[in-house]
Amino acid sequence: MKKHSHFLRLSLAAILLASSLAGCGVVSDGSANSGSTKNNASSAAGGKDDGKIVIGMSMDTLKEERWQKDRDLFTAKVEELGGEVKVLAANGDDATQLSQAEQLISQGVDVLVVIAHNAEATAPIVEKAHKEGIKVIAYDRLIKNSDVDYYISFDNVRVGEFQARAVIDAAPKGNIVYIGGADTDNNAHMFKEGAMSVLKPLEEKGDIKIVYDQFSKDWKPEEALKNMENALTANNNDVQGVVAANDGTAGGVVQALTAQGMAGKIPVSGQDADLAAVQRIAEGTQLMTVYKPIKSIATTAAEMAVAAAKGEEVNADKTVNNGKIDVPSVLLDPIPVDKDSLNVVIEDGFHKLEDVYKNVPKDQWPKQ
Repeated sequence: MKKHSHFLRLSLAAILLASSLAGCGVVSDGSANSGSTKNNASSAAGGKDDGKIVIGMSMDTLKEERWQKDRDLFTAKVEELGGEVKVLAANGDDATQLSQAEQLISQGVDVLVVIAHNAEATAPIVEKAHKEGIKVIAYDRLIKNSDVDYYISFDNVRVGEFQARAVIDAAPKGNIVYIGGADTDNNAHMFKEGAMSVLKPLEEKGDIKIVYDQFSKDWKPEEALKNMENALTANNNDVQGVVAANDGTAGGVVQALTAQGMAGKIPVSGQDADLAAVQRIAEGTQLMTVYKPIKSIATTAAEMAVAAAKGEEVNADKTVNNGKIDVPSVLLDPIPVDKDSLNVVIEDGFHKLEDVYKNVPKDQWPKQ
């Protein structure tokens, strides 16, 4: 009997302790992205209880190096400004991105930042956010046919112009291949618009011939590889230059060229200054990339988001039409980078010199 009494006292103590902890808000959602105890408690209740600004970030993907940098820099700047960020990534799935955005909206974020997988399919996110009084910022990729509040990106038409011009300067005559990005991404169409503004007039003059032009599903390097293999087969390897829309697709292109013993002999463009790409540039198998200073877009977007959350004026000095409205926009300047200007990404702290030149004999490294 005495033993049972002791057990009863222990059980009561455990119940009281659990009740005390629950009262203090010790709640876990069981996810890898769980935040602080207090934040999880407020999320479970569907809102915030500490007055802190919370920015939701709905991302297309975190599988690529570039987007991991965006997330980290954006989050750091928001935290520096006194807020916090909740990030969810959809791994390139439209339905998942919509569901995740709804989740962030239901948690009562103050502003929603969206990196869209699909320019059209993300439009309902804007409508759902607005019903809850939440402003939406389209980050890097425009959300089409919606009343999105703001858009921040780089001058993407200019990116395509840089890519095409670099390839044409290296291969002013002959057959040119265009390997685009995801057809669902509005940016891919803007890059192509810029590239074709350079290529088409030269084709009309008879200087070049665009012998292959294809988008690459979801920006996948393996899709770009297939496209480039098809381009080479269709033209009996008679190709003088390749305009690839980003570094991922450029990697697929270089892989196809390597298999034919042509890598380093054919100029290939890229974009994003991914580490693998700048290494290829240092080695000579990729001609150039377009560096879009991620710190610039991430920190500017963070400042925009916090200002919008506070109801302050957001300094958007341009507009871009998304098929429905002229969206107040901030467009930053991209930077073309080739073998002679790799120091740009090193001096900016984007990559380390020893990483960029990892596959190059040390006596060929730039002097320090």
